[in-house]
Amino acid sequence: MNKKLAAALSGGAVLVLALSGCSDNKDDELNDWAKSLCGQIQPQLEKSVKAQQTIISTAADGKPEDVKKADSEAFQAISDADKAIASALKKAGPPPVDDGEKIQKDAIADLTSASKGYADLKTQVDKLDAKDDSPEGLDAFSKGLEKVGKDLGKIQKQGDGALKSLLEGEVGDAISKQSECKSESISPKPSSA
Repeated sequence: MNKKLAAALSGGAVLVLALSGCSDNKDDELNDWAKSLCGQIQPQLEKSVKAQQTIISTAADGKPEDVKKADSEAFQAISDADKAIASALKKAGPPPVDDGEKIQKDAIADLTSASKGYADLKTQVDKLDAKDDSPEGLDAFSKGLEKVGKDLGKIQKQGDGALKSLLEGEVGDAISKQSECKSESISPKPSSA
């Protein structure tokens, strides 16, 4: 029932994993900026990945009530994490590069939008009836999850652009070298449906 949702979510894990690759650049100022940012966002990245893994693991054989509870809690955790990452990026200031202000502004807007989107997904999941175990009830629950999965895909597509610009070029290089954003608990998941 929840496999499509899990597949969509695992695609979003790729972006989180790219951010979590968050490591000394020749430019000390940029390196210091990246180190500061990564130090602030590591717990949030781990929270987001853990929430995604909960959805994926519950999707395989979870009962509707378990799936609903796991999805609701996970979407709230991801929403909170995105909001906290946006706040950390705001606090860190723009990266010291030519278009740093635009990169920062776009990424904050993107993360804020994603946070709201995940909060909306939580609301959608909370409205699903997981107690009706009749064939019609299970079908309605399954269809509700499919809609959540489609909406999740839209949120992830919206979020890709500005965050990609944060992870490209010299800013991305500086972030990728920060040990503060590396986590052994983060591992890639397949993104196939």
